Amino acid sequence: MNFICIIPARYASTRLPGKPLADIAGKPMIQRVYEQVRQATLIQNAVVATDSPKVYDTVIQFGGQAVMTREDHATGTDRIAEAAEHFPQAQVVINVQGDEPLIAPEIIDELCRAFFTYEDLQMATVAAPLAPDEYEDPAAVKVVLNCRNEAMYFSRSLIPYPRHAFAAGRGPYKHIGIYAYKKDFLLQYATLPQTPAEQAESLEQLRVLENGYTIKVIRTDKRFIGIDTPEDLQRVQAYFLHKGE
Repeated sequence: MNFICIIPARYASTRLPGKPLADIAGKPMIQRVYEQVRQATLIQNAVVATDSPKVYDTVIQFGGQAVMTREDHATGTDRIAEAAEHFPQAQVVINVQGDEPLIAPEIIDELCRAFFTYEDLQMATVAAPLAPDEYEDPAAVKVVLNCRNEAMYFSRSLIPYPRHAFAAGRGPYKHIGIYAYKKDFLLQYATLPQTPAEQAESLEQLRVLENGYTIKVIRTDKRFIGIDTPEDLQRVQAYFLHKGE
């Protein structure tokens, strides 16, 4: 099976303008992400999908692969789908966000292996235990799983509601924004109109559930720092400068 990892890197950012090129211990963020992705053993290719000539040139300069995409995409999924069409040999597309410089390569490989384990799998993602200080944080997206480790719902609110205290080791899960799709499913998904819950929560993965499709969820205990704010950037800077201590 042919796996490609596509890293969307939109230059504009409300809180961190030019975020993909932010310096992290001497390297631009997009290079840090790309280097993590390339450590995965099961992907055949990795490419940055961007709307910015600056990001494109930076990727080429450090020896990576990039494709230019339109500026007017409404969602990251649309950008990923456009980029995927450049690679007809790809069968499964892994979507790693361009602001995840600490993404674990083994998580990428685990998502790839899921497509060998579950023949009918169309889409998969990742979840980790939700920390108590994230319960009320709308930036920490929560996901409820069924007994088959499939997503039942994603929300920015705390779900399930803790009418009774969570049992030890059975607390809520935080969604990690890495996805894997069969390529044909990705291209179909990108054509679907936005759905009510998707618009209400501003979570495009809800479009999949609202249309009756299944999302497999890989559980992990690893912690990630996605960079959404200047404070996040400082934390990741400290990680690389102090070698993860």
